[in-house]
Amino acid sequence: MAESEVTTAGGSARPAVSVIIRTYNEAKYLDELLSGIAAQERADFDVEVVLVDSGSTDGTLDIARRHGARIVHIRKEDFTFGRSLNVGCRAAAGLVFVMISGHCVPASPTWLKELVRPLLDDGVSCSYGRQIGRDTTKFSEGQLLAKYFPEYSKPKQEGFFCNNANAAVRREVWERFAYNEELTGLEDMYLARQIQESGGTLSYVASAGVFHIHDESWRQVRVRYEREAVALQRILPNVHFNLLDFLVYFVTASFQDILAAARIGRLGREFGAILKFRSMQYWGTYRGSRRHRLVSAAQKHTYFYAKDVEREKYVKEKDRCFVAHEGQQ
Repeated sequence: MAESEVTTAGGSARPAVSVIIRTYNEAKYLDELLSGIAAQERADFDVEVVLVDSGSTDGTLDIARRHGARIVHIRKEDFTFGRSLNVGCRAAAGLVFVMISGHCVPASPTWLKELVRPLLDDGVSCSYGRQIGRDTTKFSEGQLLAKYFPEYSKPKQEGFFCNNANAAVRREVWERFAYNEELTGLEDMYLARQIQESGGTLSYVASAGVFHIHDESWRQVRVRYEREAVALQRILPNVHFNLLDFLVYFVTASFQDILAAARIGRLGREFGAILKFRSMQYWGTYRGSRRHRLVSAAQKHTYFYAKDVEREKYVKEKDRCFVAHEGQQ
């Protein structure tokens, strides 16, 4: 029996699916995610969960152990998105690797079956599924999710857009290419481009939906788009983003969001957040497009661990306030 197969109680071999989750302090939604994976319909395959953790301190690992996940570790200072996934894939046994973010939750019990079906049945190289906002999703983020993850499928997608928050790749495809470990983001699109350039196929599966929950500060939104813009310069070096682009895209996207919010009676509540989100999105894109030539170790820490940086700034500010207050006694 091949390493990437499992044996059922009746003795027959079934293809195994390895669900790989990157985590760093993902306790808030991890229990819901792992419960959702356990509840998936999987008549034609068996499933293992591999969790790649880069130093969680919030109970993430306890939750993973309680659900029986296999845990592998990567040092915080060694983390990149691609390297973390490669560590998880090397530890996994499946014929198909499924990537899902630690702050995503399956939207239905058929999510996994729908996502891997094109790979197991049709020989597709890579698939990715729909992403849906939830109650805490920022309005403009929801508009972006609806745009890039529509309600209709694309069985043989022409472009190389892909997103590892909810994606699957065949084992032999990963073994051939692996994920780029140097990029500050968009390792999914980089792999998708390699797949298509080598004659492989990419499929978008709208029925394989997850709720993608970004509970981010405004600064974290900017940092996310900044690091993705840095990576995009590596993937598409001829794409440039200048100050005029920032103004044009900010105004256009904000106007479209305002109209969308007005149509559903939410303009008064969402107006300020729309302007803030779009300004952070495109200002981050502008900054990242200018930083791509040199990314320092400190900047990488900001990109990969934005919450840590915010916490450190808060502690420092609190200490300064304390010292100033002490001086007034």
